[in-house]
Amino acid sequence: MPLTSLNPALRFAPELLLAAQGVRVAIFDVDGVLTDGRIYIGEQGEAFKAFSTLDGHGLKLLAQGGIAPVVITGRDSPAVRRRVADLGIRHAVYGAADKLAAAQPLLASLGAQWREVAVMGDDWPDLPLMTRAAFACAPAGAHAEVRAIARHVTQAAGGHGAARECCDLLLTAAGRYAELLHGHLVTLDGAAS
Repeated sequence: MPLTSLNPALRFAPELLLAAQGVRVAIFDVDGVLTDGRIYIGEQGEAFKAFSTLDGHGLKLLAQGGIAPVVITGRDSPAVRRRVADLGIRHAVYGAADKLAAAQPLLASLGAQWREVAVMGDDWPDLPLMTRAAFACAPAGAHAEVRAIARHVTQAAGGHGAARECCDLLLTAAGRYAELLHGHLVTLDGAAS
């Protein structure tokens, strides 16, 4: 018998879901959040980065769920630009020495206030964003000062599903997770997959 319905297995504490309600924009750092934080440098410069497909799908689901995914990173590299483009993320700032200065005009262009923003970061350059956001999240391996101010520290490490965990939490708080999950049980022709 084919499976046509699925109850979500994920559960988050009610106080976390309450804190994450109303988020319309989610800002993600790259190194240490969307990657494991290691930077591979060869003779020609940065050679490559490894990204999690779980995180990538989570960022796509955020957009489908009405939450705009945003990338603000202190580094700029062809690998990051390629990954952001592949995921269809329309709002990104690369090489941002001052992430707060980079975020302000971006949020204004999206018509969003800090009370509607979630931020996921792992190190000190992310603190100005995280302290202003309505909801701050950090991966398990984040710096101690970042973990201390984060509303939620993921079980997964950066580059290994941490961003997906944050995305799932935000979608659950927005009441969109179950709907998106059920939508994945059906193919485009309406037959169960």
